[in-house]
Amino acid sequence: MVPSSVALAPSASDVLKHRAMAALNKLPPFSPILHKLMASLAGEDVSFSKLGDLIEKDTVVAGNILHLVNSALYARHGTINSVRHALSILGVDKVRNTVLAMSVSRMLNHANTPAGWSMARFNLHSAAAAILSDQLAQHVPTVYPEGAFVAGLLHDVGRLLIAIGLPTEFGRVLQHYEHSGLSWIECEQVLLGFTHAQLSADALAIWEVPEPIQVAVRDHHAPPSFRPGQPAPLSCVLNAANQYINSIGESILVQQKSDGSGSAWIQSFSLPPETMEKMLADFQAEHKAMAQYFH
Repeated sequence: MVPSSVALAPSASDVLKHRAMAALNKLPPFSPILHKLMASLAGEDVSFSKLGDLIEKDTVVAGNILHLVNSALYARHGTINSVRHALSILGVDKVRNTVLAMSVSRMLNHANTPAGWSMARFNLHSAAAAILSDQLAQHVPTVYPEGAFVAGLLHDVGRLLIAIGLPTEFGRVLQHYEHSGLSWIECEQVLLGFTHAQLSADALAIWEVPEPIQVAVRDHHAPPSFRPGQPAPLSCVLNAANQYINSIGESILVQQKSDGSGSAWIQSFSLPPETMEKMLADFQAEHKAMAQYFH
């Protein structure tokens, strides 16, 4: 247990949280394609035609999508050399998620982060959590499954805001984490008075991401229980994906604490062994194909 005297007074915590949230203004502005895709999450439809137009106007994203569709993961006879053809093969949802991930990664790579923070590890962890959350939501009855990819992609944006807006305090949290028996989120609560999960949800509210995704991100370290036979809350799916990703070493921190339980987090959904084996194989293949775009 940590003495209560270590914890911050509420007023000090409010000041720190305000400074961390202000770091949103230090992030680079959304690109036109990212702005459009973020708007689509809030209910604005993005058709096949509109998505194709958006991608074709961004040469970097277009090149990456064509490179991805021609990779071993989606190997076809003959080379795919048009965005519209790539869309027809991958599907609108897959392309939208991939472009969203690429665009978020490219934006955040320009953020000014402190010592001890690896943007490459952050991007890879976020992409892995997004891919696995999406895979899980396809196999496990889930509340709001369409939000799984975005929830995984943005679940830790609060950690980035703390690193940018509170670099000194971030260093203290890191040191406390390394020398105490506490989890990262417990160290945040003690030293900051709030957690990155709460901060992430607040940031998504400002970005007008749908509320079910905000709730899943807010609760992903402490998801609610649910009865067998009921759809799993999205936060449970995100929690399982996040725990698994950390357990295989795809974590934000190099020295991430893990209980080594691996797929046990996913086994809690009682998937048939052959289903889980195929799902994890699909995840590994997709993540390997996409990882080069998130360094």
